[in-house]
Amino acid sequence: MQARAFYICFVFACMIIAAPVFAQEGHPLVGSWHGNWGTSTTDRTDFTLIMDWDGKAISGVVNPGFEQMPLQNAKLNPKDWTVHFEIDRKEKSGSTARCLIDGKIDKLGSDRRTLTGTYTCGATKGDFKLTRDRDY
Repeated sequence: MQARAFYICFVFACMIIAAPVFAQEGHPLVGSWHGNWGTSTTDRTDFTLIMDWDGKAISGVVNPGFEQMPLQNAKLNPKDWTVHFEIDRKEKSGSTARCLIDGKIDKLGSDRRTLTGTYTCGATKGDFKLTRDRDY
């Protein structure tokens, strides 16, 4: 009987120790991010960013779906967790504007980390803030 109680306690202890290992989220960039961008506090547009990291390159898309904009020239500086990428955005006029986006990942260890920064689309400049979606 004591051996069985010891075995149950041992298995339970192993499960408690192993739980944090399975809770890891992977690379800080990977996942979906939601937020907004705009030129002022009242002029904001919601957007979604989905990013992936294959160990060498960042890939992804802004606003997945019918009007998606693939990431181009995406780079990460892991020393200070700054991110740069470019997209081609269709304007209401039908023309395309090249957008340069530069941001920094904050709250790196949090499951609700943020990506904040600035963007330039043609002659328009503004800021953005995204929050990473939880995986669970």
